[in-house]
Amino acid sequence: MKKPKAGLSRRQFVQASVAGVAAFTIVPRHVLGMGETPPSEEIGGALIGCGGRGPGTFGCLGPNVRRLASCDVKFKDRCDNKEYYTDYRLLLERQDIQVVAVATHPGWHALISIAAMEAGKDVVSEKPMTRFISEGRAVADAERRFGRVFQVERKGGYNPNKVRKIFESGLLKNCDSVLVRPGGFKVKEWSGKVKYEVREVPKSLDWDMYCGPAPLRPFNPHRVGGTHRGYWDHEGGGLADMAHHHLHALAYQYGRDLTAPVEIIPYAPPAHPECCGMWGWCELKYADGFTLVLESTEWGERYNRHQHKNLGEAELLNMLSEEDRKKLDEMPDPVRLPFFEEAIRTRSKTGGNAERSHRVATIYHLANVAFRCGRPLKFDPVTEQIVGDEEANRLVNPPLRAPWRL
Repeated sequence: MKKPKAGLSRRQFVQASVAGVAAFTIVPRHVLGMGETPPSEEIGGALIGCGGRGPGTFGCLGPNVRRLASCDVKFKDRCDNKEYYTDYRLLLERQDIQVVAVATHPGWHALISIAAMEAGKDVVSEKPMTRFISEGRAVADAERRFGRVFQVERKGGYNPNKVRKIFESGLLKNCDSVLVRPGGFKVKEWSGKVKYEVREVPKSLDWDMYCGPAPLRPFNPHRVGGTHRGYWDHEGGGLADMAHHHLHALAYQYGRDLTAPVEIIPYAPPAHPECCGMWGWCELKYADGFTLVLESTEWGERYNRHQHKNLGEAELLNMLSEEDRKKLDEMPDPVRLPFFEEAIRTRSKTGGNAERSHRVATIYHLANVAFRCGRPLKFDPVTEQIVGDEEANRLVNPPLRAPWRL
């Protein structure tokens, strides 16, 4: 007789979270009829940030999650601290909520994700993972320290291939190839307004909480909604908005989630201190010689500094000695990475876990730092600091507005 599929109950979820194991036997939903999920299978969830991306992000928690509460700074006129919240800290005190989706503007992603994991919740965060590099390190450290499951949006579920195995093995010492990722970054679309009209704050909006750890600016409606992406206070332009989509799978395949670039060369006009703007391309070189180029295709001359090389499995294997190829065959394959729903059941890391997602985010954050500084930079992947450039380092770890801190 075929064994019925089992879901994950709240009680079992908590037990698995504490014990780090997963062994479940519950009543299958079809036994109850009508195809509905019985209460025993439902997991309590909450959505923090209920704008356009909110429902999609919440959906990444899995089909058995029931939304018990919603939190948004735009709920000031209907906040009851039961179903609707404006302060995520009150929501996170609830013991009936086990999983949280974070879909605020990115200026809040790190602080809310860390607080949720500290409160014993597993987290799906909208992309970009963070607003700047040191936030990503803090989230990755929190994931490890509190033993929680973290995923960036729907990124995950990767089955490793031979290319990944080559880079993960550490046998490839030199890979002087250039990989260009052109276009699709919405650079012009998500540029900020240098001049804007200051207006009265809507009664339903907690503007102070919206700004959060960023400077408290005069209210500008262009900073709210999707257009928030055009301001350094809240995001990093079209690059930060779209790069995680383009780089997540690429970074996994080519092992760029194992370390970070060491040299960054930007090509862009002078940047505005508040508003994200146009750029042409950024060259990011790694210690092993691998060079990744992000090209906007929306400004200036196209990238033509180096000849591109094929980075397929055959070409990479040819870069290894015969002895190293034998070693590679003897090594175990990289571990498969699951999606969030499976990961919370098995208490394993997702394909979009905080450590590797932080490394992916570091790529485009470094590009933005170089654009804002207007000069080449050198980066230490171990200390995660810009080498010999204090002005640039202030963009790696900018101060937060009191009382907020990492």
